[in-house]
Amino acid sequence: MIIDTHCHLDDARYNDDLDNVLENARQKGVKKFIIPGADPKSLERAVMISEQYGYVYFAVGVHSYDAENYDRNFLEKYISHPKCVAVGECGLDYYRLPEDEEKIEREKKLQKEVFIDQILLAKRYKKPLIVHIRESSSDCLELLETYTGDKGGVLHCYNADESLLKLAQYNFYYGIGGVLTFKNARKLINVYPKIPLEKLLIETDAPYLTPHPHRGERNEPSYTTLVAEKMAELSSLPQEEISKITTENAQRLFGI
Repeated sequence: MIIDTHCHLDDARYNDDLDNVLENARQKGVKKFIIPGADPKSLERAVMISEQYGYVYFAVGVHSYDAENYDRNFLEKYISHPKCVAVGECGLDYYRLPEDEEKIEREKKLQKEVFIDQILLAKRYKKPLIVHIRESSSDCLELLETYTGDKGGVLHCYNADESLLKLAQYNFYYGIGGVLTFKNARKLINVYPKIPLEKLLIETDAPYLTPHPHRGERNEPSYTTLVAEKMAELSSLPQEEISKITTENAQRLFGI
């Protein structure tokens, strides 16, 4: 059994064949799915999907790219829903900052304010976090160490920054997806053995970051098996054992 802890099933690219996508994944041993909250405009669809399929769960959150659309009251409408298992994906992303210095500082300030508020929201409702970190490790580490509660969370699409490994002591897990199978993933491959087995999770980030050999295609939860295969190879463990360990980790973190 595998749990895909991060798949955007509310994305429009699944509108026409979601039944088939889920059934194909379940035939491959993927039994549960978590839809992260990234775009407020699709949250209601995520809730609807979770209500339609007993094995699908969702999180409430706003991605850093949509920080200007953040509305805590809107998220609180759904955070107590029985299928809501986390807050996020939230975090900091400095990859596409403006060129003007003043605009850069304004953007960083906004992202930090929205991230902090979602950390506190998770703390208030005793939910784990789903954290997005891109070219912002130092600031994210500081904010998580300062504000996070004891529920911890997952570093979605773990970026292989070794400084973030210290967050394991704050009950943070490390989401491993298709990037691990990329030919240019040397940094992640080198850091991977340093992640405690009890802190590993499997994810796809579908429809994005499709693993080899399907790069260029729409990603799907069924491809978690390719991620598990690569993780098993690097861990020197049977693939079934990696599936078991990561499933137990996901159940422990998200309560599913």
